Amino acid sequence: MGENHRNNALLLQILASGQRKVVVPVNVAEEYGQTDVLLLVVVGAAFCSVMGFLTLSVVVLCVIQVVSAQKATNASEVTALKKIIEYWKLGSHLNLTVDPCAQNASWASESANPRVACDCSSNVCHITHLKIYALDISGPIPSELFELKRLMDLNLAQNVLSGPIPAQFEQLSNMQYLSLGINNLTGQVPPELGNMTKLLSLSFSSNNLHGSLPAELGKLTALGQLYIDSSGVSGPIPQDLANLKSLKTLWASDNLFTGKLPEFLGMFTELVDLRFEGTSLEGPIPASFGALTNLQTLILGDLGGEDSSLDFLRNQTSLSVLSLRSCQLSGQIPEIIGTFSKLRYLDLSFNKLEGQIPDSFQGFTVLQFLFLGNNNLTGVLPMNIISQNLNALDVSFNPLSGNLPGNVEKSDFSMNYVGTSINADNVEDGKALEMLSCLEGGTECANKVKSTSFAINCGGTEETSAAGVKYDDDSERLEAASVYTSSDYQWGVSDSGYFIFTPNGPQYTVETGSQITGALESELYKTARVSPSSLRYYGLGLKSGQYSVELHFAEIKMGDDLQSWKGLGRRVFDIYIQGERVLQDFNIRQEAGGSNRALVKTFDANVTSTVLDIHFRWAGKGTCCIPSQSTYGPLVSAIRASRVGGVAGTSSSDHDKKRTGKIVGIAFGCTAALVIVSSAFYLWWARVDASARARASPHGIAEEEQMTSGDFVLRFIAIENEAFQV
Repeated sequence: MGENHRNNALLLQILASGQRKVVVPVNVAEEYGQTDVLLLVVVGAAFCSVMGFLTLSVVVLCVIQVVSAQKATNASEVTALKKIIEYWKLGSHLNLTVDPCAQNASWASESANPRVACDCSSNVCHITHLKIYALDISGPIPSELFELKRLMDLNLAQNVLSGPIPAQFEQLSNMQYLSLGINNLTGQVPPELGNMTKLLSLSFSSNNLHGSLPAELGKLTALGQLYIDSSGVSGPIPQDLANLKSLKTLWASDNLFTGKLPEFLGMFTELVDLRFEGTSLEGPIPASFGALTNLQTLILGDLGGEDSSLDFLRNQTSLSVLSLRSCQLSGQIPEIIGTFSKLRYLDLSFNKLEGQIPDSFQGFTVLQFLFLGNNNLTGVLPMNIISQNLNALDVSFNPLSGNLPGNVEKSDFSMNYVGTSINADNVEDGKALEMLSCLEGGTECANKVKSTSFAINCGGTEETSAAGVKYDDDSERLEAASVYTSSDYQWGVSDSGYFIFTPNGPQYTVETGSQITGALESELYKTARVSPSSLRYYGLGLKSGQYSVELHFAEIKMGDDLQSWKGLGRRVFDIYIQGERVLQDFNIRQEAGGSNRALVKTFDANVTSTVLDIHFRWAGKGTCCIPSQSTYGPLVSAIRASRVGGVAGTSSSDHDKKRTGKIVGIAFGCTAALVIVSSAFYLWWARVDASARARASPHGIAEEEQMTSGDFVLRFIAIENEAFQV
């Protein structure tokens, strides 16, 4: 009571003093609350008016100053925030010598980073927004963070945070947006996250977590966005997640999920963006997906198990991106897909689709990229399939026939029809394309001048190695569906795929100015070809036999600075030679021991039809966006292939043994001839010496020389023969 009286007296004293600027102490504001203080101000103002000390303008100033005096931040939150800033060494970014919730603070704007924003609608301000984005903060998430009880939006993405995701996050019950993506967090996803029932968006993508998703996440029924791609989670997808019917965005690619592609996903009718590729999930694609009529982006891929059909595509007229690469799709392509008027990107490659390409595909008005390669499509291409806006068409490795459409030469258009029977007489590389069709045709390709080797500097200009090997120029610009053949027709390259979400356009070659370690030919590794899906090189017109294939790699796009989020990327792809997978989930940087380090992988291959096929293929695995958007897919620096031995089927070791035997035989033969000549001279000298001694001997013959010269030579040859046979 005594304290209250003192505050009353203090407030009245301030109001009665006639000061033009009135500041109410914080303890007074907290004691009375906003309503009581304003009432006192009004009473005091009336008193002042009666007494003649204050004008109406002073009353207004009193009210403004009293309200502004309430903007102080909760003391415990200030203390916690200071410790967080000190822990992550952010003092140069945030000056906490003033109140963190001060009006017009530079760190409160939407674009600020770090950002601290507050809610001051009550008597005391509370911190509600905290963003520390892409500043390479490291270490475990500190416990002081959970003192900010009113947090609604926390963004710690693109850093190098380590340790587990703390279970204490459940204490932040007001949280609506939680982003922990692109970090180095480990452990399992804590089930306590399921208690954050106000969450609208949750991201822990691109981390090193393990274990299954907790069933408790099914309690997040308000969740609209869930980003868990490349997070490391595995196992079956819990049935409890069927409760997340408010989801509009679900990214779950590049995880070790097992079991069937969940049918309950078809109940998420609010979905706009759904992505599942690079997992171990099995098909078929559920028929329930037909209910997902709000989809704008659907990306499924790399499904195992049973075949799927495209029958679920009925009313998805809002689709802009449809990618169903490697989904075990069988049957025919429905005509209705050609009526999806908003479709800009369509990828149905690496499936089992058959029949003809629908005539309705001639009706696409905004489609830019169409990939139908590696199926069993037959017939001829629809005459008007190359629409005005189409930039790329891939129909490679299909038993298609007929002629090319008349407008195939239109500008800003690329087409890949390697491995088809389409007539290519009127194109520049018709000879090479006819030869490449032998890959699928099973007949031996004819070439007047056959070679036994080729070498390519992928994505770069001509280079000569320290050993004198000339690597051909391969700097030709490729597009989303391209074919290129070297001027001497010794090799070719084809590319299929498009980096869909690259803001600055696609890049199919990369280069670096950094020094490459681990190789004498550093320049050979400073350029490389990359692909978002499928990159194939072909040796052409080769003689039959066993070949040694050298594949040269260096990761020049992803860094390995573990002190920065930019070093957390993973490039993963598969390699096939002559149709056989020789490497799965290949990670250049991991195998080489770091970035900008040369790595050579050597394989054996058998050529029987004059063509050597080397295929680099992305299977949906690895991170997508580190250190920049669309950093994924196959990368290769150089290729060299050469026949082993001079006879088909002869190994290099057999050849070396024969060559060594010849050298040893010649050496022994020369030695034997030298010894025989020396022995003849010795016998002549011995006979002369023996005659001289015989004249001086009483018997007339030296006892040591009872053996004739012929007997000596025969015995020597016998001894030498025995030595040679050892």
